[in-house]
Amino acid sequence: MAVDLLLGLQWGDEGKGKIVDVLTSKYDIIARFQGGPNAGHTLEFDGIKHVLHTIPSGIFHKEAINIVGNGVVIDPVIFKKELDNLKQFDLDIKKVLLLSRKAHLILPTHRLLDAASEASKGKAKIGSTLKGIGPTYMDKTGRNGIRLGDLELPTWKEKYRNLADKHEAMIGFHNVDIEYNLEELEKEFFAAVKALKELTFIDSEEYLQQAQRDGKTILAEGAQGSLLDIDFGTYPFVTSSNTTAAGACTGLGVAPTQIGEVYGIFKAYTTRVGSGPFPTELDDEYGEIMARVGNEFGATTGRARRCGWLDLVALRYACEINGVTQLMMMKGDVMSGFDKIQVATAYKYRGKEIKHLPYNIEPENVEPVYTEMPGWKEDLTKLRDEKEFPKELTDYIHFLEKELNIPIKIVSVGPDRKQTIHR
Repeated sequence: MAVDLLLGLQWGDEGKGKIVDVLTSKYDIIARFQGGPNAGHTLEFDGIKHVLHTIPSGIFHKEAINIVGNGVVIDPVIFKKELDNLKQFDLDIKKVLLLSRKAHLILPTHRLLDAASEASKGKAKIGSTLKGIGPTYMDKTGRNGIRLGDLELPTWKEKYRNLADKHEAMIGFHNVDIEYNLEELEKEFFAAVKALKELTFIDSEEYLQQAQRDGKTILAEGAQGSLLDIDFGTYPFVTSSNTTAAGACTGLGVAPTQIGEVYGIFKAYTTRVGSGPFPTELDDEYGEIMARVGNEFGATTGRARRCGWLDLVALRYACEINGVTQLMMMKGDVMSGFDKIQVATAYKYRGKEIKHLPYNIEPENVEPVYTEMPGWKEDLTKLRDEKEFPKELTDYIHFLEKELNIPIKIVSVGPDRKQTIHR
């Protein structure tokens, strides 16, 4: 049985959590394959908003198995808080939530290193969430990391102490004043590790391979967005993992030949949190309206998101590197009320018009080339069928499908599960 993937196609915050929640009824297993608590997947149903950071977005469906894969990095403290928030829902967590032994742990000193590194950069900050993600992946590739499976070994605390001591020495190298009480941080950390050890650890690659042999349906859930990929994103303003389809293979142990549908999620406009180039960014009334109506604040950091018109050059690029087979357009309702809508269909790159994403998209090199379309005034939030769409919205969708040559199968017109229109 093939594994389907669900990915963000922009700079994150596309609405992946909601779509995973909507699609979960079709799948036996939901598996996160990369990232960590720097992700914030927001789900809304029954009038309640839920924000998940590491736990897969299928957790509220009692029949689904949720797996945290080997490509994910886990902060025990944040993870425990997520677990505590789930207690009210009467879930059999040991049964429905499984953790890969090969997933790496974020230590308190990883977060301190992250803060010291970012502070030392001054104006060259990359906009880190300061969750310790980068330093943890650095230890992973440097072959120093502590993995979940280490917690089952008698020597894990000795390994922890050696790595934490090394981190403390490294903090001093950054030559910035970082105040902290490691003893207090470690007290909370070790208590969270104790709670973590009560959960079910698995050899996730073997588990998923057996599930495929048994004909189980599997959805791989990505975090962040394709333009934040460590290799294919707007480097260095990126995350520390592979957020693209290839990351599902390495982050879960799924063979490339076993990938089925690739669901690509994008907003009807574009947003970005933190630093980095953003060719279609709006510093005007339109951008302010998008931010206000779309409630554009990071689910993890609370930082205001920068807003701009839809960038088809970047979106086409993300579709191609991921092999997207179906598209889902989020926040169509936010675009209601604009008299006109602009879509970047090309770039003027160093004086020459191009349609591909170049090596560098800093503002001195890139100027977006726009196609203008009429907007729509209707409130979409009450709509439940595409036949009710205003003509301008239908034209917008058809235009995007023609440009991308990929069908848009879902249009979201609000945050709730019910505000999801299948086409």
